[in-house]
Amino acid sequence: MDASSKRTDSLRLIAVEPFHVEALLRDKRELAEVLGVTVPEGWPEFPEAFSSPDGGPRRSERPPTDWRDYFFVHPRGHSLVGNGGFTGDPDDSGVVEIGYEIAPEHRNRGFATEAARAMIGYAFAHEEVTAVVAHTLAETNASNAVLRKAGMSFVAEVGDPDVGKVWRWRISRDEHRREGAE
Repeated sequence: MDASSKRTDSLRLIAVEPFHVEALLRDKRELAEVLGVTVPEGWPEFPEAFSSPDGGPRRSERPPTDWRDYFFVHPRGHSLVGNGGFTGDPDDSGVVEIGYEIAPEHRNRGFATEAARAMIGYAFAHEEVTAVVAHTLAETNASNAVLRKAGMSFVAEVGDPDVGKVWRWRISRDEHRREGAE
């Protein structure tokens, strides 16, 4: 599996490239044409994922790394169902963070869990990765269930400068191996 595209049972994860972002910023219909899919009206709920708040280069404008952002495409439905990826390279202790967004009309169909599992599996295919983390709002919500189904466990409530308190979720390499053995 390479960094530019991944497949799961029902999704294709397509690496976000600069031309995708430029198309999206001009018009969602242009992105739909580029990807050859329908793009949901309510997506993205978090457009900041495609821009840089500090005025620096967007993630998609930086040199490609293994730690990409992806569009989640449902090939059978010819539709974009969401996006997500890695917030950056693994830190010095080998921890990498994932994040994701599923368009409202595609929720509760297993796409978020499938994408999270794919990203976790991809991360652990890299020897330097010791753990994968994710953050959710500090409340019971659908993302909690997604991360549990993907094998992650709640580890702490921490502060976030943008949203206040958030819950940290984590899975270690050993926990991931045990999940695969079951």
